[in-house]
Amino acid sequence: MKLKTKKAAAKRFSFTATGKIKFKRTHKRHNLGNKSSARKLKLRKGGIIFEGDMKHVEKCLPYGA
Repeated sequence: MKLKTKKAAAKRFSFTATGKIKFKRTHKRHNLGNKSSARKLKLRKGGIIFEGDMKHVEKCLPYGA
């Protein structure tokens, strides 16, 4: 039986060549005038999912993203 990909997860995560899962930071879409430059600078950088969350995200993306 084919497994379905969770589309919400597919839009938010992507896999690196080594199999880690990348994500973009949130809070960078609107109300940017209220946030400090330092905070906005830190939000530019993406991140790698923690080990504890890996299994859950991998279940949502059975065929990779």
